[in-house]
Amino acid sequence: MDNNASQGPIGVFDSGYGGLTILHHVRSLLPQYDYLYLGDNARAPYGPRSFDVVYRFTLEAVVKLFSLGCRLVILACNTASAKALRTIQQNDLPRLDASRRVLGVIRPTAESVGPLSRTRHVGVLATEGTVRSRSYDMEITKLYPDITVTGVACPMWVPLIENNEYDTPGADYFVKKRLDAIMQADPEIDTIILGCTHYPLLLDKILKYTPRGVRIVPQGEYVAASLKDYLARHPEIDEACTRHATCRYLTTENKDKFNETARIFMREPVCAGTISLA
Repeated sequence: MDNNASQGPIGVFDSGYGGLTILHHVRSLLPQYDYLYLGDNARAPYGPRSFDVVYRFTLEAVVKLFSLGCRLVILACNTASAKALRTIQQNDLPRLDASRRVLGVIRPTAESVGPLSRTRHVGVLATEGTVRSRSYDMEITKLYPDITVTGVACPMWVPLIENNEYDTPGADYFVKKRLDAIMQADPEIDTIILGCTHYPLLLDKILKYTPRGVRIVPQGEYVAASLKDYLARHPEIDEACTRHATCRYLTTENKDKFNETARIFMREPVCAGTISLA
């Protein structure tokens, strides 16, 4: 694709596979658009990495998607959204191309909890990097100053999912342990955000161990609805997105491995290409 083309697919980026849950919901709500998914699987996970490294890796991916024709890129990765989005939006987009846009997944999710929480106590289950960044705390407090936010990291959840162990009895222990921990940290929590795009695959087990009356908030449906609203409010961006109902996949890892795992997330066969970012 021509880097200077006025139209192109919607780019969707994640450090690995989790962003596929976002892509699945976005495509379900907005099937008419073209999508280009890029997973930096060779350098995943991003969660334990420093802000500087996550920013550098994410910027490389955004630049690559721009070069492939994307006028709009969604960072379907909580760690990238937490550690890189603001810098890319404020510092890099004006230099690269002020007409393009990069959006994240944290703000749409944060916006959703205001109408949902009655006790005004919200929990966030996420990777260590996202919890340490306090991005959800800051975003929710900015939108809803009366809400108290408690974050708990779930270091074993992503490995369980990516090793296809998420539906085994052994996963129950790790799911229950983290749900117990967040409810012990703040028993008044009535709404819990799943602040990692992998976690919806654990949803059945999460619901099994969630106390009665506590609402679980997966991100996909809220991010998809937010994107639909964004495109309606920004017709110049909407017009820059092509519409042939296609979806392409790129990975920095072995494509056969990606195809096998991605099928779990997308619930359909996936055929990826391999690409280098470094």
